[in-house]
Amino acid sequence: MLDYESISNTADIEVPPLLIDQVIGHEESVETIKKAAKQRRNVLLIGDPGVGKSMLAKGMAELLPPEVLQDVLVYPNPEDSNYPLIRTVPAGQGKKIVKANKANAKSGDEKKMMITMFVTAAIFVLGLMYQRIFEAIIAALLVIFISMQIKPKVSNSAPKLLVNNGDKRFAPFMDATGAHAGALLGDVRHDPYQSGGLGTPAHERVESGMIHKAHKGVLYIDEIGTMSMKTQQELLSAMQEKKYAITGQSENSSGAMVRSQAVPCDFVLVASGNIQVLEGMHIAMRSRIRGYGYEVFMKDYMEDTEENRRKLVQFVAQEVKNDGRIPHFATDALDEIILEAKRRAGRKNALTLRLRELGGLVRSSGDVAIEEGADLVTAEHVVTAKKFARTLEQQIVDRSIIQRKEYSVFHSSGGKIGMVNGLAVMGDRSGIVMPIAAEMAPANSKNEGKIIVTGKLGEIALDSVQNVSAIIKKYTQVDISNHDIHVQFLQSYDGVEGDSASVSITAAVISAVEGIPIDQSVALTGSLSVRGDVMPIGGATAKIEAAAEAGIKKVLLPKSNMDDVMLEKKYEDMIEIVPIETIEDVLQNILINGSKKERLIKKMREISGAVTSKVSTDSMTLSQPSHN
Repeated sequence: MLDYESISNTADIEVPPLLIDQVIGHEESVETIKKAAKQRRNVLLIGDPGVGKSMLAKGMAELLPPEVLQDVLVYPNPEDSNYPLIRTVPAGQGKKIVKANKANAKSGDEKKMMITMFVTAAIFVLGLMYQRIFEAIIAALLVIFISMQIKPKVSNSAPKLLVNNGDKRFAPFMDATGAHAGALLGDVRHDPYQSGGLGTPAHERVESGMIHKAHKGVLYIDEIGTMSMKTQQELLSAMQEKKYAITGQSENSSGAMVRSQAVPCDFVLVASGNIQVLEGMHIAMRSRIRGYGYEVFMKDYMEDTEENRRKLVQFVAQEVKNDGRIPHFATDALDEIILEAKRRAGRKNALTLRLRELGGLVRSSGDVAIEEGADLVTAEHVVTAKKFARTLEQQIVDRSIIQRKEYSVFHSSGGKIGMVNGLAVMGDRSGIVMPIAAEMAPANSKNEGKIIVTGKLGEIALDSVQNVSAIIKKYTQVDISNHDIHVQFLQSYDGVEGDSASVSITAAVISAVEGIPIDQSVALTGSLSVRGDVMPIGGATAKIEAAAEAGIKKVLLPKSNMDDVMLEKKYEDMIEIVPIETIEDVLQNILINGSKKERLIKKMREISGAVTSKVSTDSMTLSQPSHN
């Protein structure tokens, strides 16, 4: 897969110190983030899960221009206790101020305790002198209770550290994904003992929100469209004003009576989600991001080049370092990871950028190596780990496929009329052999013959059947107006969608109409145009591997999909792959040889030749000048 030169394993690969340099395959997005960081612009990142949106946001926090970070303190307001005062100081000073006030408060508490002990002792002495011990005990307890309720003035006026930035090297990064309104915007804790002077002072109950903690930094919100419109509106106000007062979020709480002075919240918003998230996003919020920032659509694949393969190797090294519990990867294991990245891309000459899923395979491979006591992860460990790195949905699909195999209705040898082995994909990457049967029978009423399909087909699959009927009429030239053609997708319990079975349907129907048996050791897949051309499909690798597992010897695959095939080594010698471009190629490779097959192929060639000749003649006529 790659010439590793002097690299023996991932321990020899240097991991960049900055997160932004660890982002793989999103060069355009990285450039946009760098521009946004330099000018402190808001950003909206749209893309599939696991392509690196949160990593870009964290990297942006490291790139923000150096700012003077601040601590935020909240003080009691002597004129209005429900309107606490806000003060900002340079980062690191807030902790010192609070510590100094706590020292003064501690000194006041010590003086109060000394006075309480002196008064209590005096009461006991007087009780002994006048033989009134019981009354002295009652009085002493009363003095202690009153002392506990009285707080020194210095204690009540001590500030609370609302935002602490004293220990930060970079601009703050706050991940507010899924945060409720109180955690995001700040809140005031409820105090059931607020009356009678027994409660906690209002300024002590004020809690900062993530928008305040992200001051001079980055506020990241994933799936922002799931946030309520009211919260989005409040967030928009905070973005515009760059400050936001804290009040109680619950109307039934005593915190709703308290409202602080405006607290600074000059943050850069990085919002993200998939394309559907835009539907739930506040229109004014998106307008502000678009007008004062950038919208970025992130890729889910990158071109398969040597440079990008080296970036994938760097990604593996990063995952090993970040995990800290798995061994490094040998070069053959890196080759297997690159191969899996090609398989998961789902298209030719591409590598997947859904690196979170690929990272799961890296960690699972490392766990397998540790169980075996290996010093390095090898290709065998990666192949084994694929079984454990499947999603829940994929495990359910694979189990369903195993159950179907126990009651399989297809054959991998011999010949059958009207019976073809189609190929399909279930879940993300699991292939399955799906047999298709066709039969011609007299129509229910004269001159109303039609194709009847059963097997829980979706809309696209049904449309593809109509294209099949045009091919049959063109190439067989059999009058089927008095016949119904029944097509059945066997074992299609979960339904069939897409047009990748149209080649299989055509082969089955032509076999039934012409009475020519189909070779059951051959499986096929492909989409068919109304002109008889075979077009590309998805999931080529999974389908071929499923055919090999089922004992099929040959697979017919659209020629345009040949570069998509990334078989595991164990399948390479198990199956032959034949590229096809037209329906004639299909029938030539799947029908069993005989006189009927020869006549059919000859007839199809004559029809194709006649059509081509007519098209050429018409073109020449149109190109001749007119003498009218």
